[in-house]
Amino acid sequence: MGGDHGPHVTVPAALEFQARQPDVGLVLVGQPDALERELAALGAVPGERLRVQAASEVVAMDEPVATALRAKKDSSMRVAVDLAKSGAAHACVSAGNTGALMAISRFVLKTLPGIDRPAIATVIPTMKRTKTYVLDLGANVDCTAEHLLQFGIMGAMLVAAVEHKERPIVGLLNIGVEDIKGNETVKRAAELLRASGLNFAGNVEGDDIFKGTCDVVVCDGFVGNAVLKAVEGVLQMMSSSLREEFARTPLTRLSALAALPVLRAFRGRMDHRRYNGASLLGLRGIVVKSHGSADRYAFGQALERAVEEVRNEVPQRIERRMLQGQAVTP
Repeated sequence: MGGDHGPHVTVPAALEFQARQPDVGLVLVGQPDALERELAALGAVPGERLRVQAASEVVAMDEPVATALRAKKDSSMRVAVDLAKSGAAHACVSAGNTGALMAISRFVLKTLPGIDRPAIATVIPTMKRTKTYVLDLGANVDCTAEHLLQFGIMGAMLVAAVEHKERPIVGLLNIGVEDIKGNETVKRAAELLRASGLNFAGNVEGDDIFKGTCDVVVCDGFVGNAVLKAVEGVLQMMSSSLREEFARTPLTRLSALAALPVLRAFRGRMDHRRYNGASLLGLRGIVVKSHGSADRYAFGQALERAVEEVRNEVPQRIERRMLQGQAVTP
């Protein structure tokens, strides 16, 4: 029910996703009238692989977290997370209010042993046509060195699982690569990461995220969210500027036709929708947050992310790594 578009996007996206994944069942959680209306418009009917789970309330995108958590116990978001808690679903995907989703997920699912705080992780494309996983992206504004260590372990386990890399490279975001750079929390986090047994590359700077020098980049949620929003803004500026320049004169419009194959390839490579679906790591279950403005394609990618994490047992990997102790390699 959440996101900017609600069932008008999430329902058709779910049906398209299920057509690609014939072994996956879906539970559409929300107000039955709205969901069944969308299903009927698409000629779909609930069945063994597709069912509707009623929820009488909806968490608004601007709703205070406390209200969503305490006063709306039959919201679509809460019911969906409850299904993941009970085992009736293997994962929960939502395009709704991020703060509410994190709070509800943490309250219902609880954190894994050894994890103090869940973190939000997402993928950013790189120059090498690889991916960099960055966390945290806003769940934890103030972090200790121990929290940053836990983020590094969670990110490494995620990449090891879904990218099938035995020893992912982990970097710590800093204002310089030298050990003397950064505040005391970051310096201490570097020490902990270096002693953790992870494949720790040391400090990295912001441009390393896009160079693809690391598989995982760790930072606190304040910095991570600022980085993510800056990336989105730069991509929007580049797209707008290209359109403006190509439309400037008849000659540039003609050159745009000649450059069309390259422009299409560039747009596909930089398409943020391909990377939609942020993982809420550190929970005793799988929860994936879709961007609120996601269209059908983008929301489908968030569903794909959830299935990957289920099939590769991401929470179980994190739990085993935390129980083994911080000196054991992933």
